[in-house]
Amino acid sequence: MEYRDKVIIVNENEFLIVPKGVEHKPVADAEVLVMLFEPVTTINTGNVKGELTKEKLEKI
Repeated sequence: MEYRDKVIIVNENEFLIVPKGVEHKPVADAEVLVMLFEPVTTINTGNVKGELTKEKLEKI
């Protein structure tokens, strides 16, 4: 995970909590699988609504 002032390496079977409001950029050298936990109110396309925006979320 890249932050403005540092990089944190997240290895297999590890997790990282990014505090609300902290600017971050996930990066990887190869394809990875990610499980992401966000509040249901988080819009998947940020502040932009378009054809990729999910209005109704599936529950698992």
